[in-house]
Amino acid sequence: MQFQQLQYFVAVAETRHFTRAAELVHVAQPSLSQQIKALERELGADLFQRARGNITLTDAGEALLPLARRILADTETARYEVQELAQLRSGRVRLGATPSLCTGLLPDVLRAFHDRYPGIRLLIEEGGSHDLVRELARGALDLALVVLPLPTPSPALTTVELLREDLVVVSSPEASKPGDGRRTVRIADLEGERMVMFRHGYDLRELTVAACRAEGFEPDFAVEGGEMDAVLGFVRAGLGVAVVPRMVAARSGRGLRVTPLARPGLHRAIALAHRSDVAPPRAARELQRMLLER
Repeated sequence: MQFQQLQYFVAVAETRHFTRAAELVHVAQPSLSQQIKALERELGADLFQRARGNITLTDAGEALLPLARRILADTETARYEVQELAQLRSGRVRLGATPSLCTGLLPDVLRAFHDRYPGIRLLIEEGGSHDLVRELARGALDLALVVLPLPTPSPALTTVELLREDLVVVSSPEASKPGDGRRTVRIADLEGERMVMFRHGYDLRELTVAACRAEGFEPDFAVEGGEMDAVLGFVRAGLGVAVVPRMVAARSGRGLRVTPLARPGLHRAIALAHRSDVAPPRAARELQRMLLER
C-alpha cells in the first residue's frame, strides 16, 4: 500500500468520479485507475462498485475511507511539524472552537499568540462539540475547545479543563426586564418569556432546554436556529431573551441588558482537547500552553 494510492482512493471516494478525481490530484486518469486497481489487489477487495455514470463505495471502501483520511491528515501534520523553522517562525495551527468561544475567549489569546508568532497561520473551525470531536478524531484539527461533558466520550482524546463559565440572561434594554426587574433571574422566571434559541446541535441550546425542563416547563421560542451573532442581534431587536456565556455578553454588551442568573445558576465547563495517540505539532503545543496559562 502506497501513500499516493490512498490519495487517489480518497479523491475518487469524494468526487465519485474517476476523471474528476484525476484532475483533483493532477494525474492522468488511466494512471489513477491503475493505482486504484493495484490498491484493490493489495487489499484483496474491491473498493468501488463501478456502474456506468455511478461510482459507489463497497463495504471495504467504506471501512478504508476514514482510515485513509486519517493517514493523509497525519502525514500532512508530520510534514508541517518537520518543516517548522526554529523559534516558530513558520507553521500552522488548526484550532476548533464553539462559536461562543470564538466570540468570547479566543480573540485576546489569538491576538497575543499572533503578536508573538506572526509567521504561524491560524486556521479556525467553528462548530458544536460533537462536530469538533469528530474532526479531531479524523486528524483534521490539532486542538479543539469543547464543552464538557463530551457528547460522546472518546478514549482516543485527551481533555484538560480550561475554565468554568457562568451563563447570563441577555435582553433588549427597551423590553421589560425578565424576573420582574430583580437584580438576578431564576431559570423558573423564564417560563412564559419569549426566547431566542440557538440551532440544534449547539451546546448552549441543549443546556438551556435541559435547565428549563428541570424546572418543569418547555421554553417558548420566538426565534430559533441561529448562530451566536444572529441570536444576539435578535435579542437586541427585542424578539426575546437568550441565555449566553458571561464572556460573550461582556464583549457584546452594547444594546443588551445583562442579568445574572440567581444561585446556583447555570455554568459550563470548557476543555482543551487533542488526540491521545498523536502529539500536537509544536505550534499547537505553544498555543495550548498560552490557553492554559491565560
